[in-house]
Amino acid sequence: MTRTHAARGPAFAQLSTEARNPRSLHLDRLSTRAIVELVLDEDRRALAAARRASAAVARAAARAADCLARGGRIVLAGAGTSGRLGVIEAAECPPTFGTDPARIRAVIAGGPEAVFAAREGAEDDVRAGARAVKGLGEDDLLIGISASAVTPFVRAALDTARGQGAPTVLITCARGFRDRKVADVVVAVDTGPEVLTGSTRLKAGSATKAVLNAITTAAMVRLGKTYGNLMVDLRPGSAKLRDRSRRLVEELGDVSAERAAALLQAASGETKTAVVMARLKLAPGDARRRLEAAGGHLRRALARQD
Repeated sequence: MTRTHAARGPAFAQLSTEARNPRSLHLDRLSTRAIVELVLDEDRRALAAARRASAAVARAAARAADCLARGGRIVLAGAGTSGRLGVIEAAECPPTFGTDPARIRAVIAGGPEAVFAAREGAEDDVRAGARAVKGLGEDDLLIGISASAVTPFVRAALDTARGQGAPTVLITCARGFRDRKVADVVVAVDTGPEVLTGSTRLKAGSATKAVLNAITTAAMVRLGKTYGNLMVDLRPGSAKLRDRSRRLVEELGDVSAERAAALLQAASGETKTAVVMARLKLAPGDARRRLEAAGGHLRRALARQD
């Protein structure tokens, strides 16, 4: 592959993400409040568009859950705002769901420095996109994130991953994009033109973040990382999360706050283990084995009959 330049790319003016929004043609004449209300109203429209793409989002979530269940890795690849959203999503999974950071990671065009300082030309580097996913295989999953669907870095990552046998997902805000030759699952959210023409950090970014939230949350629920709407696999790395973990054991284990704290200490901070210990009067090792036999699902572990 060679470095791709804009001159070789698609007709960018034809992209829906580059179109002018008729509702904001006179943006510079609006009052500050009117600008704010217009931006927020357009975000609302974008989230409605994401809801209309829920079937595709669910397919992507199922792919993510299957990947993690078989021991694979998920890589989120993007450039600019899309890349930063991938970084945020990957970073949030370990504290929320107790996942290994190596199992869900993000790559951004331009490298880690691009998270904090824009490196716009990096999105055209197809060689970097291919290198970013080297080593992915059939047990893994690549989620490419590109508002326009044509970002060379992301397209190269998708092409390379598919060539290596890895399943792929593309999240885009390009109107009507459905090319299954690009990715196995295409989540196309028709967010329409931005309030500020071409600035996909706005409603396209909001919709993309919502889609990523839905994919990871649904996948983790399927994997037993929750009990009802409680995050029982959280990593208690802060005072707030330690308190939340204790309260979870107190509530689900039907024990006092003091007993919940003692159980957590005995369980090395593992919330699900402490709950099983409380409910079934088991030692830490026995509680862990019961959870393992239940595939990590707390509800199944508590209901399972020996």
